[in-house]
Amino acid sequence: MRRIGPAELRAAIADGGELAILDAREEGEFGTGHLFWAVPCPLSRREIDARALLPRLAVRVVCVDDGRGVAERLAGWLTDIGAADVSVLEGGTPAWQAAGGVLFTGVNVPSKAFGEWVEHHYGTESIDAPDLRAWLDEGRNVLVLDSRPLDEFTRMSIPRGVNVPGGELVYRIGDLAPDPATTVVVNCAGRTRSILGAESLRRAGIPNRVLALRNGTMGWELAGLRPDRGSTARYPDGRPRTADQALARARAFAEASGVGVIGALDLARYEEDPDRTLYALDVRDPAEFAAGHRPGSHNAPGGQLVQATDRWIGVRNARVALLDDDGVRARMAGAWLRQMGHRDVFVVEGGLEGARSEGPAPVPVPELAEPADWIEPAALADQPDGAVVIDLARSVEFRDGHIPGALWGIRTRLEALRLALAGASRVVLTSPDAVLARLAVAEVRALAGAPVRVLRGGTTAWAREGGPLAQDRTDPPDLACADVYLRPYDRNSGVEAAMRAYLSWEIDLLHDVARDGSVRFGVPAETERAG
Repeated sequence: MRRIGPAELRAAIADGGELAILDAREEGEFGTGHLFWAVPCPLSRREIDARALLPRLAVRVVCVDDGRGVAERLAGWLTDIGAADVSVLEGGTPAWQAAGGVLFTGVNVPSKAFGEWVEHHYGTESIDAPDLRAWLDEGRNVLVLDSRPLDEFTRMSIPRGVNVPGGELVYRIGDLAPDPATTVVVNCAGRTRSILGAESLRRAGIPNRVLALRNGTMGWELAGLRPDRGSTARYPDGRPRTADQALARARAFAEASGVGVIGALDLARYEEDPDRTLYALDVRDPAEFAAGHRPGSHNAPGGQLVQATDRWIGVRNARVALLDDDGVRARMAGAWLRQMGHRDVFVVEGGLEGARSEGPAPVPVPELAEPADWIEPAALADQPDGAVVIDLARSVEFRDGHIPGALWGIRTRLEALRLALAGASRVVLTSPDAVLARLAVAEVRALAGAPVRVLRGGTTAWAREGGPLAQDRTDPPDLACADVYLRPYDRNSGVEAAMRAYLSWEIDLLHDVARDGSVRFGVPAETERAG
């Protein structure tokens, strides 16, 4: 197994070639300290995440951990499936730090740092929560737009707010705020999506005054104000009446940012290029994507793509092709990706013409082709005592709803459940869509002496067929949630302190970026475009 040191890795980051730095730890561990350009690829999800992050296995890959050996396990597995150029960072993150490298806490760091840069660079205007509350109480002509996905908005929102995810803002603002005298306030939970959403509208040149709600719903609560819960107020579906105006606005911003435009034939040529990595990302709303999309593309709603780029783009300096129907949402997302430092970003004109695929993108996991012993939800409900159900959902999803009596586990740490499995007459594995459960069969069989089955359709199918779900915010406890980097709202204690720490962390990111020295935000020079 090839190993490289910090100096060699730093040179690889700077040389302009394609490079993936995959951190093999669980997301919660990743969030305690990682390289700026590292992307989380937990060993427990390797079959799913690695293939999505590495659409071209010939790319250079460096696996990283904190020195405990999980990077070597990920590297070995990647080599086994055909990855041709895999290395491990010798000594992991401690060695990187000892050599003068900066470690970053938290997740989605490139996007979070970019949001802070945008605010400083463009002078994004903002408003404090008490002032917005006063404006609302006075009945001012104010439109509050929440730039998060609907599920986050429904949990907690600003009173009178309307859900318009960030990628939809420029596309729909002409219909939502036809009066130029309307002041538009954009919010999220914290800072990044508030800033990027507000600045998207400002860069698009709408005539309205646009502000970001400083510190989002966290700032609202920290000011002692009460949020709404359960709201479903959302933009109207369908093509906006003002879509042509939105396209003109988005086109100007995209051209100024150096976004390329290609056609469907160009995209097909890129898809067949063995020497370059390509991400074909459909930036429309998930419901639109499910109704029909280009085969092989992945849904990355524009606002979420920009605020969590490392969720979809694992290879630095790869090609990124963005698809939508009208060209507005792809151009807005592309402009921000270019300014974030992605060189080869393209909008695909006509990329959805003739698209016939429906439903979610398939999970390209060959291991799922192996035979499995299945159990139907109705049959599980009739199981006698002695059956043990293990749920491999993310810890926060398990808290929100799981089969009563189920045990929660992280796939690579199932040894912790050995005693619980000792007396089982049978074991049933589940996860939200059954994918992780299916992948864990061999590992559970090695621990349990009982037959192991997989719940067909997973916990989602169980609930859909009327199976009861238990909820418990304390199970697993915060300290056990190594698989996720808990947001302040996810915590069971110290929520206010966590909010303040999170907001301070976001604000301070630019100082660490400056120390790192490998990051440049802004419109890249045209001479840097590799094509």
